[in-house]
Amino acid sequence: MITKDFVILLDELLRTQEFKEIDSSANGLQVGSDKRNIKHVVFSEDLSVETIEMAIEYEADMMIVHHGISWGEMKRITGTTYDRIKALIDSDISLYVSHLPLDSHQEIGNAAGIAEMLELKDREPFGKMGEEFIGTKGRVVKPYTPEGLRSFLAGELETGDGSVKLLKFGNKKIEKIGIVTGAGGDWLNEAVEKELDVFITGEAKARIYHEAKELEMNVLLAGHYATETFGVRSLENIVSGWGLDTTFISCPTGL
Repeated sequence: MITKDFVILLDELLRTQEFKEIDSSANGLQVGSDKRNIKHVVFSEDLSVETIEMAIEYEADMMIVHHGISWGEMKRITGTTYDRIKALIDSDISLYVSHLPLDSHQEIGNAAGIAEMLELKDREPFGKMGEEFIGTKGRVVKPYTPEGLRSFLAGELETGDGSVKLLKFGNKKIEKIGIVTGAGGDWLNEAVEKELDVFITGEAKARIYHEAKELEMNVLLAGHYATETFGVRSLENIVSGWGLDTTFISCPTGL
């Protein structure tokens, strides 16, 4: 498949243009020619020299990642940015990035993946950002205790050497859950406003401890990496159905 046609399919599926004004990531094709023929696509949460080297071993034509190279205006190509771009160009691997579009998607996105894992019902968009939502909320079929939910996530998520941290300051029975993956601490207040029983995110600034305590809200910090592999994995399944060879690279950070 020609890169230009492949990118059009991805952009339409992920509604990439809708996030142009609210996402600092330059979503879409970040590195590569739009005329190249794509046969093998490697998927990873993060772009790094390590994941690029793994993609080279798989003889990939393109990498699709959640966290790419360009965040806002790129003024200099030095340091790790240079190393990564050079590695991609030297190996003739294109790079496609989907950050908030892949968080937001209510069927194949990151929060949607956790909601599916928890078998949430009555799902609705959650985590408002501009005119979009980057998370999901819903109800569990059978209530959890805060400790029980923490244990379930710890057993299911790819946390590496990390762990799932519980800030137990809210209801003792968990039924209503809100999810914003990655660094989603800024949506704690929305979880309170929606009268949820727990807020799940990846990581947060230290102030969330006292905020959660004062707001009487349970919070689960399940790891940035661990909460954000669902989107690229789901996207891989879709792309493989388009007749391309695909590989997922697992590279947990424990963070």
